[in-house]
Amino acid sequence: MVDSAPKDSTPDGGTHGRDDAPGRPSGPDRPDGPEQPAAREAEAPDPDGRAPVEYRTAELARAAGITVRTLRFYRERKLLPPPRREGRIAWYNEHHLARLRTISELLARGHTLGGIADLIDAFEKGRDASRAAELLGLESALTSPWSEETPVRLTPEDLAAHFPDEVTSENLAAALDLGYIAVDGDEVVHVSHRLLDASTALVREGIPLAAVLDAGRVVREHADAIADLFTSLVRARLFTDVPTLSPADLRRLNEVMDRLRPLAKQVVDAELALAMDRRVRAEVENWSRPRDGAADAGGTGDAGDAGDDSAGA
Repeated sequence: MVDSAPKDSTPDGGTHGRDDAPGRPSGPDRPDGPEQPAAREAEAPDPDGRAPVEYRTAELARAAGITVRTLRFYRERKLLPPPRREGRIAWYNEHHLARLRTISELLARGHTLGGIADLIDAFEKGRDASRAAELLGLESALTSPWSEETPVRLTPEDLAAHFPDEVTSENLAAALDLGYIAVDGDEVVHVSHRLLDASTALVREGIPLAAVLDAGRVVREHADAIADLFTSLVRARLFTDVPTLSPADLRRLNEVMDRLRPLAKQVVDAELALAMDRRVRAEVENWSRPRDGAADAGGTGDAGDAGDDSAGA
């Protein structure tokens, strides 16, 4: 996602709100306090049993696809609720991330920051709540993340332990280009605990990290195509004649997206499993089948021997 620059102000200039006590350095790249783990699980679980994830300022900005400066600007404009404080550390949760994605979506649809601020204010204070709630309902349907990935913060030593002798400048550049990792001070933040574990396991099996990253790039392309397929199906088949979303359309879209999330994952998982079954069977058959050249050579040799015996007799 491209950073959404405010339309009625410039987040890259002027004074921005701070995340911690007075007297600490400000600026888009300053740390939020002492080094802490990456986005972490909060102690209180959600009703579904999954522990909610919390983000520091830089982690939240990265997940939302905006700059830290823009995030602070939004906070200053009261577009975000206050974060939870733990000493000097500001911790944000998934509701903050959903709000940032909603702001980006509304900006893309032509709303100004002033208009978005009015909508949020109306929603929170109960004025014109139905219309504001419909627009801000994008938080739960259109902009809440489908993934359940947890970023991982690594020191250079940690990274080397995951990929012994594979942390080269070429591999680091490829991982940065893919968006798998980002540099934060003296540490590296991997975007996904599951992808990190999978990459580590593949390398331990003997597959070079460069090959794993090349495969990841191809998988990313196919995953983008699948996501485009599902979203196109919804728009083309269920919202064919809907140029703009009315409150009723938004309600229906919320319901459709809620149902689509598990279905999309189910279809992709089933199709991948079936494809792997087909491919593995084909590979085993290829390995078991004698090579044509070897078979021909053996046949020719037997015929020649028979001829020599006949001639000798």
